[in-house]
Amino acid sequence: MADPSILASAIRKARWRLMPLILVMYLVAMLDRTNIGFARQALHSREAVSDAAFALGAGAFFITYAIFELPSNLILHKVGARIWMCRIMVSWGLVASAMVFIRGDAWFVGLRLLLGAAEAGFFPGAILYITYWFPASERGRALGLLYFGFPIALTVGSPLSGGLLALDGRLGLAGWQWMFLIEGLLACGVGIYALFGLTDHPKDASWLTPAERTTLAEAIADETKTKSSRGGIHLGQALRDPRLWHLLGVYFFLQISVYGVTFYLPSQVSALLGVKIGPLVGLVVGIPWLVAALMAAYWPARAVRTGQPRAYALGFFGFIALGLVVSANVPPLPAIIALCFVTTGAICVQPIFRTFPTGYLGGVAAAGGIAAINSLGNLGGFVAPNVRNWADQQFGGTAAGLYVLAAAALVAAALVVILPSRIVAVPGSVDEAEPQPRGASRMQSSLSHGPPR
Repeated sequence: MADPSILASAIRKARWRLMPLILVMYLVAMLDRTNIGFARQALHSREAVSDAAFALGAGAFFITYAIFELPSNLILHKVGARIWMCRIMVSWGLVASAMVFIRGDAWFVGLRLLLGAAEAGFFPGAILYITYWFPASERGRALGLLYFGFPIALTVGSPLSGGLLALDGRLGLAGWQWMFLIEGLLACGVGIYALFGLTDHPKDASWLTPAERTTLAEAIADETKTKSSRGGIHLGQALRDPRLWHLLGVYFFLQISVYGVTFYLPSQVSALLGVKIGPLVGLVVGIPWLVAALMAAYWPARAVRTGQPRAYALGFFGFIALGLVVSANVPPLPAIIALCFVTTGAICVQPIFRTFPTGYLGGVAAAGGIAAINSLGNLGGFVAPNVRNWADQQFGGTAAGLYVLAAAALVAAALVVILPSRIVAVPGSVDEAEPQPRGASRMQSSLSHGPPR
């Protein structure tokens, strides 16, 4: 039997060695994916990018992202994270920098399509990489740390993007061009560093002792064998499993609400403050994401630790829906506070959700299943800006679009309610074969932990 102290030491070293770099990589990914919100006004006024084209281009990213994500994740599983993560980051960094050449609708949409193809596979690859290093009991914490990249990217990146707009006219480049150029080259630099900073598997880690390498590798292998004995380990089985498609539906509607907010938050804050997008808007936009980052430091891990992921997920979906509705109907200060609830819900619910598919998929099934959920579910990112723009145009004003995003969050919550209990189970719950009591006690069990995976 493995020595728990050796396993704990190996996990602790892996957490401090790998997670900061993964976090920075994800931070840069989210920065390059969402910074178009800060360029929206300038692109509209100076480069004749229409509102409809902006919505189409913002979402077009997810079309090519979906097409190339599954093969990308399978390649990562085969060749290793170091090489493939470096390739992904350098590719998308070059495309992100090329956004400086946008001239009109076609250029904008085309480059967003190319950016999605270049970045495809990064995020599910990061999640898959975490399954190589962290057992299930530690995975919720690792995923919670990973999801810091989203709010931190927008907490730090919002003032950065707004500030870079102030470089307008330097060396003949507009402020929005400086923003795309600098943030794209940053991705290239981080990607090259990842080639040397990541380690593919525990058995390859020279920074672990021999006992730590063996113990951690055996713990991960034993967990994969356990998942295999429960079924659903083969990729074909995973893709035919209705549970996977149920989870995909949850993620799809979640992404509609998340990206419908993210791409338009600078514009919403600009309208609330009555100023153009720039340094001030960048600072204010960073506030809701900072609050979300602080909340994500505690609540996702608590949801898994207490065995109540479903109940916490439902609460955070409620934050999203209520915050969106309130932000459309109140003055600027309470609207900003409401948006803090929206971002907190959006950030905290995602690492909780991620523990569901990784709980019953392993090996190549995890590579394919996670990628399928992420790529097809992320098509919600394509729907989001387009349905929001349609609602705003159809009904006049911006409130209608926010209501549609709130409705999407409620649909996702409804799908979580009817998820099978074994999917939302956490380590340490009762035996899977043990019958559950009927009635209210069964409902309480389902909402708290359910039978184990």
